[in-house]
Amino acid sequence: MRTNDLILLGAVEALLESAGLDCLIADQHISALEGMTGAFPRRLLVREADKRRARALLVEAGYGAELRNE
Repeated sequence: MRTNDLILLGAVEALLESAGLDCLIADQHISALEGMTGAFPRRLLVREADKRRARALLVEAGYGAELRNE
């Protein structure tokens, strides 16, 4: 998932963590440096082994439109 929406990132991170899935929000520092102009969206990453479960959780929670195609 890539987005500049900090609320969305927080909600998805909480959802994944409540399901026992670790995630990482990458590119936070460059996004802060560029002033949130949207040039560098943050990326939410999960382990390859957790990808299917994480995707299913996000779709079920209504965040499917935010996901990138595989």
